[in-house]
Amino acid sequence: METFEDYLDTIDDEEMKQKVAAIHQHVEKEFPDLGKRIAWNQPMYTDHDTFIIAFSAAKNHISVAPEKAALRRFKEKIDGSDYDLLKETFKIKRKQPVNYDLLDDMIRFNIEDKKDCGTFWRK
Repeated sequence: METFEDYLDTIDDEEMKQKVAAIHQHVEKEFPDLGKRIAWNQPMYTDHDTFIIAFSAAKNHISVAPEKAALRRFKEKIDGSDYDLLKETFKIKRKQPVNYDLLDDMIRFNIEDKKDCGTFWRK
């Protein structure tokens, strides 16, 4: 798997595929300068080779991985969106709407917070 399109082709469920595709289209429209790569079998976005956010599809949800710092920073908004918050990710269930404002805020936070970061993950 080398491209985001290759990743989308692995999603058999058409409804989930469209939801994941819509998230990627939104991120790429709002943040056109972010890099794209596939790692650990999931599509992720980077800025100057540092991790910003990743999304992956499961049977009944989409996992969003923005790193722990962003999860802590936006805990109230995640809870307010009724998403399931886990240790390293949160889940958008199949029937839940995508809170694009929350995703945008997390991405902006990570870009700014990691602007001087020289590693892929925060230390």
